[in-house]
Amino acid sequence: MTSFQEMWAELLPVGRSASSGGYRRFAWNTADAECRAWFEQQARSRGLTYELDRNGNQWAWLGDPRGQGAIVTGSHLDSVPDGGAFDGPLGVVSSFAALDELRSRDAELTKPLAIVNFGDEEGARFGVACIGSRLTAGVLGRDQAYELRDADGVRLPDAMEKAGYDPTAIGADDDRLSRIGAFVELHVEQGRYLTEEHPVGVASAIWPHGRWRFDFHGEANHAGTTRIEDRRDPMLTYANTVLSARKKAKLAGALATFGKVAVEPNGTNAIASLIRGWLDSRAADEATLERVVEEIRQAAYERGERDGVRVELTRESYTPVVDFDGPLRDRLAKRLGNVPVLPTGAGHDAGILASAIPTAMLFVRNPSGVSHSPAEYAEEADCLAGVAALADVLEDLACQ
Repeated sequence: MTSFQEMWAELLPVGRSASSGGYRRFAWNTADAECRAWFEQQARSRGLTYELDRNGNQWAWLGDPRGQGAIVTGSHLDSVPDGGAFDGPLGVVSSFAALDELRSRDAELTKPLAIVNFGDEEGARFGVACIGSRLTAGVLGRDQAYELRDADGVRLPDAMEKAGYDPTAIGADDDRLSRIGAFVELHVEQGRYLTEEHPVGVASAIWPHGRWRFDFHGEANHAGTTRIEDRRDPMLTYANTVLSARKKAKLAGALATFGKVAVEPNGTNAIASLIRGWLDSRAADEATLERVVEEIRQAAYERGERDGVRVELTRESYTPVVDFDGPLRDRLAKRLGNVPVLPTGAGHDAGILASAIPTAMLFVRNPSGVSHSPAEYAEEADCLAGVAALADVLEDLACQ
């Protein structure tokens, strides 16, 4: 059977940029197709029942796919632009390795067991995170999904169809969710809280978070001939808003990041006519998050009035606070020997599904604390500890 190290080595070059060392595994692109082919091969090589659901998520089943009370594990294989190797893939590779470990123990399943690869978790192409799990849970509707477009104007259903998938059936999958007893997602830690003594932890909750698009409408003009006092430069309003976001978030103990920007007409010697900036904001509670975003909005509008720039704000996605299933979380922590239990500010498929089924998460130590970067890292020994922990959890849940 393919070992953890062998599986990791097979996936490592897929979608990797030679220049940055980061990954560009975006929904329905060539690298995504290679990752999907890898998942299917791993499933079939183990004699598992391979299945593609109505939303393009991949499933590998040990036991009856139509059985009740299934225990599911897995994560995602896509990436953010120039992301790291571990965010998502660690959970998928570890799931196959944990299944192999269960078989080596001669564990006898009393419930179906499945491994899943959720599509487009990062939202790098269409701007909405966790599309595969959102569609499945009915959090994202079919009509909304059909309106999503990438930076080139390609619609989500057209991208799916071009990649060889049928987009006509996407939508809530209540029947599938009704047959799942629990979902456990293993993920690399996206922070630096776990220690060498405790390389594996259990998630308690996910901070509420969302994405907002700010449109700053100015007036295009010549950079070399337009007087300063005659300008309606949206770049000034945008820059001030970025600085305001940092200040408002810091004062509130929250997080706010403008990580993506688009400029029109994007000429060196031209004053921009339009700046689009995307805000990612997160906080420990929903009231704080709402207050911070409102303060950023107000700062943008006030500065826009002074600059002669019209500001529009659109909320593109939002996920409320997620408290993972208490009994399941406590069961995992007890089974693993009372490991650290900690919250996270990062969104995950487990968080989306938590409103429909019991979900939990395991974190594997990230000694650098860096994530969404080529520098993202986890020690091999810690990864193997994560595999062992996941196998213990699955044995407890699926073999009792």
